[in-house]
Amino acid sequence: MMEAAAPGSTAPRAFLNIGGISVARLQLGIVLALRCERIVCLAAAMEPEIVALQHAAEAAGAQFHLISSPRQLVGLVTATDEVVALGDGLFVSAAEAVGLLEQGQAVLVQPIEQGLAAGFERIDLNHAAAGAMRIPGRLVERIADLPSDCDAASALQRIALQAGIRQRPIPAPLDAGLFWMLIRSEDEAHAVEPLWIRRRTRDDESRSPSRLIALMAVRGFGPALLHAGSGPNAAVIAAAFLALLGAGAGWLGWIATAFVLLAGGWVLREIAVLLARIEADPLAIPRRLDSKLVYGWLLDAIMVLVAGWSLPVSAGAGLGDRFFAPFMLAGLLRLMPRIGSGRIAAWMGDRALLAGLLCAASLSGLGIAAIEAAAAIVLISGFALPRGQLRITQP
Repeated sequence: MMEAAAPGSTAPRAFLNIGGISVARLQLGIVLALRCERIVCLAAAMEPEIVALQHAAEAAGAQFHLISSPRQLVGLVTATDEVVALGDGLFVSAAEAVGLLEQGQAVLVQPIEQGLAAGFERIDLNHAAAGAMRIPGRLVERIADLPSDCDAASALQRIALQAGIRQRPIPAPLDAGLFWMLIRSEDEAHAVEPLWIRRRTRDDESRSPSRLIALMAVRGFGPALLHAGSGPNAAVIAAAFLALLGAGAGWLGWIATAFVLLAGGWVLREIAVLLARIEADPLAIPRRLDSKLVYGWLLDAIMVLVAGWSLPVSAGAGLGDRFFAPFMLAGLLRLMPRIGSGRIAAWMGDRALLAGLLCAASLSGLGIAAIEAAAAIVLISGFALPRGQLRITQP
């Protein structure tokens, strides 16, 4: 963290933010995923961002050390240790980087044309550095023979190659969408951000209409939300607010308005999910309580209530009869992801689409007939879908 993000600036390039996560925080996630027991940060002084890194490292059970000179590494590394070193400003596909470094000791390299164009250091006639290595700790002691102001990563790389540590090439960037870049300035960070957001919001499964709308919104306005610091929180609050407004509107008898509000809440929920995926540590452990799952159940419950409130009560029928058909429809839709995957299941899991259909049914006066017909269609689709691998995902 010794390199500045811009000429004349004191802000390190490691603190540059891309899609809600800093370069340093991404690198910390990589070394923690590699089960490193000690994290050594080379920086001129303790900054608030470094304090946050220290807390994150210690929360994961690792020791954190701040040093101001490469020579101080000698006292922190023993001959029996292994050292994972990441270059200043290296911003990469975390899972791919972990996979390459998990294979054993090596200096990661790339083709010379590709590396030099991206700003990496030349190694030999055919290869450039890739900014990452895993080397034996006994080599670190040789840094004591170098000037105190040497570049630690570059020095360790030269020492490792002279000691015969093997080179391991990284895949070409176009292979499997690999993201491997050296971020050196604010302009480069802004230029890379749309590519990073697109990568983090990739979805191999068939998308529903709501997810497509959310995807377009996030790719268009996501950077502004993430840099403002609100991230997914603002979308989550807005989604919950619309859901509560929808419940209130349904209670007052404004059924069409209620379904419109519930549809908007679901789209905002999808936006929040995508923003959280972008902002989260790429290798973070999922939370035990899935907020998107909780919101999905809450919205289903409100939708059942609103649909029930929209139906007339027949003479001699109990109040519960109004909610039976909506409840069965919601239950069948919940079962669909367990039966099959693909476009049909994705569309049936789209609650905004369901809210729109129920709104149209309410306005047209079809009411209970539309709900019963929808439940029958879902049931028949469940029998008609080809049986595949059991899926336990929920909308």
